[in-house]
Amino acid sequence: MTDPRPFTRSRHDRMVAGVLGGIARRFGWNSTLLRALFVIVSIASVAFPGIIVYLILWLLMPEEGS
Repeated sequence: MTDPRPFTRSRHDRMVAGVLGGIARRFGWNSTLLRALFVIVSIASVAFPGIIVYLILWLLMPEEGS
């Protein structure tokens, strides 16, 4: 079963690298709400290293159209 929307970084819906914009597009979510939730969870939880996860996804996710 192939999904027509792969995990890619967004070129148009980006604040830093397009990681959360690409994830939001992939699942059909609101990117602004996803960004807010990501920041809140990253700040509120010491066990969730948000910056490290974001940097790893930035390196692993291909950019849209490439």
